[in-house]
This record gives sequence, C-alpha cells and structure tokens, in this order.
Amino acid sequence: MPSVRPRVLYVTDLAYPARGRRYGDEDVFLTARLREDFDLALCHPRDTVALMDGFDAVVVRNSGPVLGYQAAYDAFRARAAERGTRVYNPLTGRADMAGKQYLLELSAAGHPVIPTVDRPQDVRLLPGADAYVVKPKFGADSAGLRIVSADRARELADGTVLVQPRVDFLHEVSFYFVDHDFQYALRAPHPDRRWQLETYEPSRADLEFARGFIEWNGLGHGIQRVDACLAPDGRLLLVELEDLNPYLSLDALDEPRRDAFVDALRASLHRFLTGPAVG
Repeated sequence: MPSVRPRVLYVTDLAYPARGRRYGDEDVFLTARLREDFDLALCHPRDTVALMDGFDAVVVRNSGPVLGYQAAYDAFRARAAERGTRVYNPLTGRADMAGKQYLLELSAAGHPVIPTVDRPQDVRLLPGADAYVVKPKFGADSAGLRIVSADRARELADGTVLVQPRVDFLHEVSFYFVDHDFQYALRAPHPDRRWQLETYEPSRADLEFARGFIEWNGLGHGIQRVDACLAPDGRLLLVELEDLNPYLSLDALDEPRRDAFVDALRASLHRFLTGPAVG
C-alpha cells in the first residue's frame, strides 16, 4: 500500500538538448509543485531500474527519445511488468509509446490522419504531392525524417518506415489531456517554427476530433498530447498522438491555466495511486 505521502520516482533527462524546448525548466517547475503532495525524487531514464523498487509509482515525464537509451527502457518495462509497478503513463498505450505503426493502422481504417503507408506498392495510393515524408516507425523528435520524391519514397518503403505526402498545412495545433479530461490547446501559427506557440480556443468540432483519439488509445490515466495540422481544405489531420512523455509547453500558458493543469495532474496521480493497479 502507498505510504501516507506517496513516494514518486520522477523520470526526466534535465540536460536533454531539445530544440525549442526546455525540458529541465518544465520538470523543475512541475516537481516543485508536486512535492506539496508527494515524496518525490528525480532520476535519469538510465537509472530507473536501479531505483524504482523504492517508490510507490514511477512517473515518466520529459525523458527524451527512447532510442537514446533503448536497452535501459526495455529493462524498465520488463522490470515494471515483473514487479507490478505503477507507471504513469501506464505502459499500455497504443500510440507513440509503441512506435508509429498506429498511424498506418488509423489511416487504413479511415480515421482523420495524414494518409500513411509503408509498402512501395502503396505509395501510389497516397494523395499526389510535390514531396513525401519518410520517417522511421520507431523514430522520435524528427530523428531519421526525410523529405523525398515519390520514386525515392518507393525505394525507402521497406516496412520499417512510414511514408506520407508532405502536407502544406496552415498551422499545427496540440490538444493536452489529463486522463480523459481536456486541459488546454496550443497553436503553432508558423509551420516553420514548431515550438513558437500561442494559446488556442478549440471549437466543439476540434475537441471531438481530439477526444476521438484519446478514446481510441484507451489509457485510463496519464498525460496525452494530440498533435494535429490544419490542412488547406480546413480539416484537422492527426500528426501524432504522444502518450509516453509529451512535452507540455507550460511556459506558453498564463498562470491560471498552468495552475489548473497542475491541479488536474495532482488529482490524477492521487487517483492513480489509490485505484486498481494498471498492467
């Protein structure tokens, strides 16, 4: 059973050189606030297995792309499964947590995502475009992403990468959720400046779009970010559903919205620690 003040191991890479983001600042802020309710320690993702047994839960936050510490991450998942460790977000996510195969599956099922294929013979099924985006199924933070011609896309489509038409979108917008509750949305008005963000007031249709993917993923607890782009025809298309360690861009929020997010996260963690264990 959790102690009177639950013990939380907070996993973060404070020194990760994220382009346009300050992982360390965000996690220093969050942990300072969460210490009001939890006994909390920070650790690097490579140290998680060595430390996790002394805590009631492991919270994975701005820990950087898993590709940078794949063996340590695999060991962490195995250890958590073996010991029944409570991990937030639970390691049952179907989206980026498991690679980007889900984009292929959602596209094939007709969901509003950027059309996606992974076989050379299927590139012709994509909408015509002046260029195509090729990215690894297990990539992150734009690692390995290439913009190529249709012919080159067919050459590269060997089953390990995804191929999408390059969309000349109007802007990107991200929707942030705690558990299944919408918290805030941020817009990147300039396509070439992904992390220059401003607050965005979503319409009912926008929220229905975002909630559809949250429901699809089925996580009962945790923080998720739905990244979308506004296509030239006015439709929102899913770019990514980040369900492992989404950066929150809290510095783009005013103080009341930031406080509201912290309150939601704190309440979610209490529910997570006192409810049934999640596999």
